[in-house]
Amino acid sequence: MNILVLDDEKEIADLVEVYLKNENYKVYKTYNSDEAIKYIDNEKIDMAILDIMVGEKSGFYICKYIRDKGLKFPVIMLTAKIEDNDKIKGLTIGADDYITKPFNPLELVARVKSQFRRCMLYNETKNKENRNIIEINGLVIDKEEHKCTLYGKDIELTPLEFSILLYLANNIGKVISSEELFEKVWKEKYFDSNNTVMVHIRRIREKLGEDTKKPRIIKTVWGVGYKIEE
Repeated sequence: MNILVLDDEKEIADLVEVYLKNENYKVYKTYNSDEAIKYIDNEKIDMAILDIMVGEKSGFYICKYIRDKGLKFPVIMLTAKIEDNDKIKGLTIGADDYITKPFNPLELVARVKSQFRRCMLYNETKNKENRNIIEINGLVIDKEEHKCTLYGKDIELTPLEFSILLYLANNIGKVISSEELFEKVWKEKYFDSNNTVMVHIRRIREKLGEDTKKPRIIKTVWGVGYKIEE
């Protein structure tokens, strides 16, 4: 991870750099705002730690510059004293956290790690949304990769079995008849004597380790069909 550190107090900037490097972060350290802007424009920055009072182009200016460019990485502001108006201003323009001088470098490192954790969780959530992942009671269905896991363990399904499970999951809470399931998955006309769906449901349950008498994921609604509940 690459961290930009901007502080015109050399001792503080150097100290922050040492502690961050000890955590294996790559540090782009600068004592002036113009150089900070060059780093933002030309390097891949994953976080910025900005002192508020750094000449004409303050930490607020740099924070706004970052957000105006559409960059989403976390920004931590450093300030000699925290006034409510400063905090409100910083948060309004896109700062994520504040730390007041003098500070314990270990506290700053902890704040950095916390921000990165939040970022990772956010990105994981967005990735799941983008990849159309369905999660139900430990069951995870990845539509794009055609993968299915149960509590982290891969479940090997045939394409038909996957399609059946996906159709039920896409209609969570709704009872799906054997006729509807067959015609949607097999794309053929269903006949009353057809027990193909029942056989495939049984196989899927076996692969999921389901108790056939009390299935937890795919439930039978007798005389009607099958459903998955949240």
